[in-house]
Amino acid sequence: MKSEISKALSDFLFEYETPRQVLVRNRRVGVVCRLIQLGVLAYIIGWVFIYEKGYQSTDTAVSSIFTKMKGVGYTSVNGHERVWDVSDYVFPPQGDSSFVVMTNYILTEGQQMGRCPELEGKQCSSDTDCEEGRFKRTGHGQMTGICVNSTKTCEVLAWCPVEDDHSIPHPPLLMSAENYTLFIKNSVTFPIFGVTRTNLVEGVDAAYISKCLYHPQDAPLCPIFKLGDIVKLSGFNFETIAQMGGAIGIVVDWTCNFDADVKHCKPQYNFHGLYGNPAETDQARASVGYNFRYAKYYLENNVQKRTLMKVFGIRIEIIVQSLARKFDIIPTFTAIGSGVGIFGVATVVCDLVLLYLLPKREYYKNMKFKYTDTSVQHDSELLGLDGSVYYTFEANARQVQGTDQSNDPDSEAGSIETELSNK
Repeated sequence: MKSEISKALSDFLFEYETPRQVLVRNRRVGVVCRLIQLGVLAYIIGWVFIYEKGYQSTDTAVSSIFTKMKGVGYTSVNGHERVWDVSDYVFPPQGDSSFVVMTNYILTEGQQMGRCPELEGKQCSSDTDCEEGRFKRTGHGQMTGICVNSTKTCEVLAWCPVEDDHSIPHPPLLMSAENYTLFIKNSVTFPIFGVTRTNLVEGVDAAYISKCLYHPQDAPLCPIFKLGDIVKLSGFNFETIAQMGGAIGIVVDWTCNFDADVKHCKPQYNFHGLYGNPAETDQARASVGYNFRYAKYYLENNVQKRTLMKVFGIRIEIIVQSLARKFDIIPTFTAIGSGVGIFGVATVVCDLVLLYLLPKREYYKNMKFKYTDTSVQHDSELLGLDGSVYYTFEANARQVQGTDQSNDPDSEAGSIETELSNK
């Protein structure tokens, strides 16, 4: 028992097992194998390393956005002239990455709390159509139960006179907004690589900013944008979007390769129409444009009043998109290791062709696999012969009978090595 354990331990420590390899001379299988290996190699080099840059680690940025609008607008409505500055047409005024620039409006002045008729078009024929205490979803206040004969509309408790927004000014009242300018200041930090950059890169100094205006080819790094150019680059017509409002996205793209000098890491600006497809011409579509309301309250003769404004504007969304790369030995080895593993596909495919598709598949099966007959092994143990010597006798016997080469491709002449032949 002790000798068997020591022999098993010795076999485990001092013996080496290697898989059996069969060299198959077959042109079709060889061509299939090389084509698959060539495809795998092209995938590893072309896709993994060149296109996907599998030899680099990646990081995304933590960013902040600061914006500032500049420009002055002018309107003249019913003989009333007014100049609009930044504090009047930008909402909110804090310089966030998301804000609205007013381009059109409907003004309702001198509203105060009281009783007044609803707008024309919300018809009633008698007081029974105006149930007291009820609200209509599209109404302006609480119904008092009275149908006003002069307008044939329900009387409501609301801010009077009620707003009339049926007619939207055309052309837009603030067409001068096309010449407003937007300044974008963006800072990004890549934590893994410890790199911080701003869109005010090398060469973009105070002197340059004072005279530059963004242009995709002539001034691609200028951080000052004309609102009309933003709308045009996003695919909209300014007058169309200014009348009813809409939304535009400005994408600041930081795609950087830190294997090169950091100064080559520069932003790219892209513009996208987010809401209000200029190709849509169906006037019946619902919820067109973008608008909101706000009010300014004041006291007049101790009576609280307000000026209500329905604002139509362009909503600007500034989005930072980032991806930085740098060489790293770990993803490099990972990509190489996975590529080497994929080479095994060629072996699997060729084995399937050999063992199941070719006419001589039985021959290749016998060459690839060795089968052990347990009964033969038992007979050799009874005769007291070493297994290899017994198999040699069996092979010689088959050769004498003339069956070795014709019936058994895995014969002594083709594949069996014995201790007897070594002696």
